[in-house]
Amino acid sequence: MRLRRVTFRLYPTKKVNNVLHYHRRLHKDLYNAAVCNRITSYKKFGKSVDYLEQQNCLPDFKEVWTEYKQINSQALQATIKRVDFAFQRFFKGLAKYPFLKSIRHYSGWTYPSRTGWKVHSIGDNGYLELAKIGQIQMRGQARVWGHPKALDILHRHGQWYASIILEVGENLLKNSRQTSEGVIAIDLGCKDAIAWSNGEKNGLVVAPRFFRSSEQENKRLSKAKRRKRPANFKQKLKASRRWKKAQKQVSKLYKKVANQRQNWVHQETTRIISCNRTVVTEELEVKKMSAKAHNGKRRKQKAGLNKSILDVGMGMIRSSLKAKLDDVGGVFVEVPTRKIKPSQTCPKCGYQEKKTLDQRTHVCNNCGYTQHRDIAAAEVMLFWYSNNLQGLGTNLLDVDDSSSTSGTRTTSGTMKQLGQKKRQKSSFIGLDVETSPSTK
Repeated sequence: MRLRRVTFRLYPTKKVNNVLHYHRRLHKDLYNAAVCNRITSYKKFGKSVDYLEQQNCLPDFKEVWTEYKQINSQALQATIKRVDFAFQRFFKGLAKYPFLKSIRHYSGWTYPSRTGWKVHSIGDNGYLELAKIGQIQMRGQARVWGHPKALDILHRHGQWYASIILEVGENLLKNSRQTSEGVIAIDLGCKDAIAWSNGEKNGLVVAPRFFRSSEQENKRLSKAKRRKRPANFKQKLKASRRWKKAQKQVSKLYKKVANQRQNWVHQETTRIISCNRTVVTEELEVKKMSAKAHNGKRRKQKAGLNKSILDVGMGMIRSSLKAKLDDVGGVFVEVPTRKIKPSQTCPKCGYQEKKTLDQRTHVCNNCGYTQHRDIAAAEVMLFWYSNNLQGLGTNLLDVDDSSSTSGTRTTSGTMKQLGQKKRQKSSFIGLDVETSPSTK
C-alpha cells in the first residue's frame, strides 16, 4: 500500500462557509496560544515545553474555552503537532523562529485519522461530511482511488479545498498509467524548456513563459495596488477596501500563472512517461541556480535569469517525473553534472570545451559534430547512461573538474587534500608501530 494525495474543490453553502471560517479561526487561536505558551515558559521559567505536555493540557483547556468542545480532539492535537514541527525546524536551522499567525496566513486544519469526517465519493465528485459542520459538495476527479486515511481542509484565494490522503495498492498504481520500455534523456533549460533524445529521435519543447507573458499585467495591477492604503500594524490602520480589491486581483493573476505552469508540467511529464520507463536527466540545484547575485554590476541580469529559471519550473518537472516513474516502477537517473558536464562535452568524441550561455549550437572543434546545444547535452547523458560515451573513461567519472581546454589545473592544497595527507600519515605511523621490532 502506498500513500497518494488527491485534492477536491469544495462548494459550501453560505451557512456552512461561516462555520468553516469559525473553525479556522479557532484553530488559529489555538496555534498562537501554543506558541505563546512555549515562549513564555522558556523566557520566564527557563523550562522547555514539548508536544506531549501541551497535548495533555487540551482537556483542561477545553473546560475553560468551551467553544473548542465542538471541534474534533484529534484535529486539535494535529494543530499542536504543527507547532511542534515549527519549533523542530527552527532548532535544525531549516526555518525561522515561529511567530504568531494572523488569519490571513493560517490556511486551515488537519484531520490526522478517519474520525470526525467521511467522504462520499469514489474519485469523481461527491460529498464531504464533517462532524459539527455539515455536508459539503465537492468537485474534482482523482486518477486513482483507495482508502481515505487523513484529510486537510484548506482555504486559498477565497476558495475551500479538501486534500485527502489515500492508501492505494501498488498494482492499481502501476495499471493507472500507460508506459513502454523506452529510455530517454532530457535536458532542462530556459529558452527550450525540455530537450530530449532517445537515441533514435531528438526534439525540443519551447518554454511557455507563463509569467513573462503576464508580467505587464502584473506590473499594472501592482502599480494600482501601491496607490491604495495598505494595512499598517504599528499605527493600527486597516487596509482600505480598494487595496483589498486590488490585492485580490494580483493574487488571482498569480494563481492563474501557477495553475497554467502546473497543468503544462503534468501534460509534458505524462507524455514523456507514456513512452519511456527510464528517464535520465542532469542533477540540478535549482535553489542555488536561482539565488540572488552578490554585490556586483550584473545584479539585474542575474535577477532576470532567476526569473526565467523559476518560470520554467525545473524543480516541478523533476519531482513530477520522479513521482510518476515511481508509480509505474520506472527508473529515474540523475547524471552528476559537475563531473560529466553535458553542455561542454561532445557526444561523439567526448571532447570538452567551455561554452557561454549565448552559444546555442554545439560545434566540436575535435570531430566537427554539429548539433543543438541542449540536444547534444541530452545525447551526452544518454550515452553516459548506456556506457557508450567516448573520451575519458566509460562514463567520464574520472574526468577533471576543469575544462579540457584550460590545460593542467594546479591546486594549492585544499582542506580535502590536507585531510587525505593526514589520514595517510596516520595510517603509515600506525603500520610502523605495529610492525616495529622494538615494540615486540
